Amino acid sequence: MNARTVAVVTALGTCLVGGGWVLGRGLTVRETDFTSARLFDTVLDHVRQYYVEPIPDSALYEHAMIGMLRELKDPYTLYLAPNRLRRLTEQTTGNYIGIGAQIQRRDEYPMIIAPFPGSPAERAGLRTGDRVMEIDSMKTRGWTVDEVTRALRGPPESDVTVVIERPGDPRRLTFHLKRGGVHRRAVGRRALLADGVGYVDVNIFNDSTAIELRSAVDSLRQSGMRSLVMDLRGNPGGVLGQGVGVADMFLDSSEVIVSMRGRAPGSTEDVRDRAAQPWPDMPLVVLVDGGSASASEIVAGALQDHDRAVLMGRPTFGKGSAQGIFATSSGGGVKITTARWFTPSGRSIDRPRVTPGIEPEVAVDTFRTEHGRRVVGGGGIMPDIAAGDTALAPGEQALEDALGNRVTQFRDAMVDVAIALRSRGAIRSRDFEVTPAMLDDLWSALRGRGVRFERSLLEGASPLVSGLLGREIARFVFGADAEAERAIAADAVIGGAVRLLGGVTTPAQLMAKVER
Repeated sequence: MNARTVAVVTALGTCLVGGGWVLGRGLTVRETDFTSARLFDTVLDHVRQYYVEPIPDSALYEHAMIGMLRELKDPYTLYLAPNRLRRLTEQTTGNYIGIGAQIQRRDEYPMIIAPFPGSPAERAGLRTGDRVMEIDSMKTRGWTVDEVTRALRGPPESDVTVVIERPGDPRRLTFHLKRGGVHRRAVGRRALLADGVGYVDVNIFNDSTAIELRSAVDSLRQSGMRSLVMDLRGNPGGVLGQGVGVADMFLDSSEVIVSMRGRAPGSTEDVRDRAAQPWPDMPLVVLVDGGSASASEIVAGALQDHDRAVLMGRPTFGKGSAQGIFATSSGGGVKITTARWFTPSGRSIDRPRVTPGIEPEVAVDTFRTEHGRRVVGGGGIMPDIAAGDTALAPGEQALEDALGNRVTQFRDAMVDVAIALRSRGAIRSRDFEVTPAMLDDLWSALRGRGVRFERSLLEGASPLVSGLLGREIARFVFGADAEAERAIAADAVIGGAVRLLGGVTTPAQLMAKVER
């Protein structure tokens, strides 16, 4: 098929990354259009006939398409091959067909890090620490995580056989599973902390984020939560509509959440809150960092501009555009920036594109929130309170330098210690302390794996090492929830948010702390 005749057959823009609106519109054809088309055909024909190596027409058309999109100098406008479109769809829906387990490669083999709640893997009895030796009679030594993922996925209700080695059990265990629908939760860790402060970690904006967050907050409220820390750190965004839905929970009806500006009909609008707040008197702190992007920034910007939440952390990523995704007859899709978006106060948070060797100019324009606080545009969203280290402590940096490219061996050594402690039944309480003996075991495991550096470097980074080892032990002995509890307790930024919320009973009291 002539690639210039490939039609856009399906519009997916309103349900995929960054949101967007996909609408048809009339075209006016000018004489220069025909001139450019003839020039393209001439160049294509010369390459086809005279280039030193024969190139299939399909490859030439694909190269031309990719080059055209690349020359737009927009990192978010690109062609998605069928496999990339499938992965993106999985991210934005949270749904796929498989066995449902987090897998990492350890010691040349895939290892089950955690089966997802309610998944075929959990129902079958797979556990954290199980080493996957075979999948459907294929030996998995040396497989990448992507290769494992492809082997474990397939049609609904199809069979897959997994052979594992379980620490402490001399036998190889065989599991016969039926693949089924798996949903990756958008809301991960949640906890009720000191003084009635609740915590929820929103890790992506997929098709169910707003529903999951509403359920999590309601559950914490029933357990005695009076104020909330919502963690958007590392959240890359996702479905624009879900970002709007989350902001809607914390704003009043008819308030502007985000303003969209584009060329296509229907792509310019002020998106407003539709429903009354379910928890209008609940103080809210939102955590952000450089990994908070797109829909995360829409939520953070709306809540900051309406003085509904205090933002704490580091400046956000700075993605102030929305994309539509158009499916093509190839089975892939074209992701195109269809609009720029602005916060309710009128800020664009788009970070300037970086050209090697040229320092980008960031226009710092001043805007005002609903209650008159000063905020700035350009280069991401600036938090109200800066928190979180951007650099390692000297001892931690020294250890990182000593490890170099052997971080994987360091991680595997921690797994060795965790599995050994679980096998001995040495850990019986979730709030265990990491002892000097455990650090000795880690040192021995590192040396057993051929990692050599001065013991003093490990001791110089002992707070970091003890925290990482404690989390690994908790995960292997008690499960993912116990690991999450330790991670939350050790997080200095979360601790700062809890202290900020101390003694606060209304959003106004919280904002007064920032305005002082």
